[in-house]
Amino acid sequence: MRTAKIWPTIAATAAMVGLLATPAAAAPTDDTDSTFEVLVGTLDVVTPATADLGSGAPGGTITSALGTVSVSDTRAAADASWTASVTATDFQTGGGTPEETVLASEIDYWSGPALTTTGTGTFTPGQPAAGDAEALDSTTPLDAFTHTGGTGSNTATWNPTLVVNVPLDSIAGEYTGTVTHSVA
Repeated sequence: MRTAKIWPTIAATAAMVGLLATPAAAAPTDDTDSTFEVLVGTLDVVTPATADLGSGAPGGTITSALGTVSVSDTRAAADASWTASVTATDFQTGGGTPEETVLASEIDYWSGPALTTTGTGTFTPGQPAAGDAEALDSTTPLDAFTHTGGTGSNTATWNPTLVVNVPLDSIAGEYTGTVTHSVA
């Protein structure tokens, strides 16, 4: 009769094991820590490849729009500030004698207002109106446009005007020079 006493003990042990082996209840919510990365872009300026500023007589002026200048800032910076500047070479025809040269300082630049802007922050033209025009220089950059503050990406476009003050002693010919915009 020993076997009769063992069965209730085995049954009680099996019941205990069954209670311990039941699956745990699922949590009603669960979290997944997730990440992503915003990529760093560039700060670029794009200008027209060429510009025909027109023609004029010695002692007169030649006024012409240069063409659209654009700055694109995709650096995704916490401070998305930048300054676009402009310089120019002397313009020459023939052999480059004084009579065959129009100095960069004899050419006035005015940025005018922005044609378009995107992004946050403050966009400021270097020379908002014709009366604000400043002489170009071959070594000292002139502020063409600035962007201060804001975050993330932004863009600005403008169409600057050049005023060539043709020296009285200039000789006839086609004068060639370079207007350079840069941004930092």
